[in-house]
Amino acid sequence: MEKINRWALILGASSGFGAATAIQLAKDGMNIFGVHLDLKATIAHAEEVIRQIQSQNVEAVFFNCNAAEESNMVEIVTAIEKKFEAIPGSTIQVLLHSLAFGSLKPFISENPAEEMPKGRMDTTIDVMANSLVYWVQKLVAKKLMSKGGRIFAMTSAGSSRVWKSYGAVSAAKAALESHIRQLALELAPLGITANAILAGVTDTPALRKIPGYEKMLEISLRKNPGGRSTVPEDIAKVISLFSREETGWMTGNTIRIDGGESIVE
Repeated sequence: MEKINRWALILGASSGFGAATAIQLAKDGMNIFGVHLDLKATIAHAEEVIRQIQSQNVEAVFFNCNAAEESNMVEIVTAIEKKFEAIPGSTIQVLLHSLAFGSLKPFISENPAEEMPKGRMDTTIDVMANSLVYWVQKLVAKKLMSKGGRIFAMTSAGSSRVWKSYGAVSAAKAALESHIRQLALELAPLGITANAILAGVTDTPALRKIPGYEKMLEISLRKNPGGRSTVPEDIAKVISLFSREETGWMTGNTIRIDGGESIVE
């Protein structure tokens, strides 16, 4: 019987939830395709993530580019296809969408120049939500992900709650959860699951771009019955668990992982 060579494709692989999940899945024996966007100031951290993955005796193939750009999607999927042709039995078992690129501007302002413009609204929703659909379309069409595949997308409490200047990202997260439900429906006959992961407030580079993030962390620490805020490794461990064969009947959900933070007023 042909041995299955398992891979994970992590969109947003160089920091936060993406990096932690890539490292955890490497510990589980998965090879990692990582897509990230890093310039000179942050590339060293991406290289460290690659080293940690490789230390688990698995492959790490990273692409430094905009994961939401159509031409980059095509190029990366083509590269994956060629890689799999050379290694029979290869499959993408896990796809994690953890892209954090959005505009943080108010919808309404006394100064119209400070308001959310159409282009930035469209880009935010396209990168943080719609790009998931386009990646899945390409992977499934090429049969790079098939029965047993697991799709995860990182959402946030912003999908149903508000925070100053977070409107476009909130819209993107709400759309992302809707996309997950639709993908779950359409992929069920193929044996592929799709679930959204809603983490508690987590100190990541993406969080630190939100105006007032310090207050978010303060509230989280005060409320959480576990006495601490969520860390990326908490999410990585759950994704590792949910990537198992036994979770094949779990799909279409938004799964909250926050140590109980959300249940405390």
